Amino acid sequence: MAKLALVYGMRLFPLEELGEVKEATVVLKNGRTARVTMHLIEGSKDEIEATFRESTEAFFEMYPEI
Repeated sequence: MAKLALVYGMRLFPLEELGEVKEATVVLKNGRTARVTMHLIEGSKDEIEATFRESTEAFFEMYPEI
C-alpha cells in the first residue's frame, strides 16, 4: 500500500464569534486541486474531544482496506 497523508486543521474560536466555515483546497503536485471538507464541533472541551475521537474513528472505518 502507498504511503498516505492525512490533511486536517484545528482551531478553537468563541462560538458567538464564528460566522461560517468554508471548504479548504489542497493543491496536488500534478497541479490539480482537491477539496477538503471542514467540520464544526460545538460544545465544551470534553464534548469536543469526545466527538472528535468518534469522528476520526468513524472516518477510518470508511477505509477498511488501510
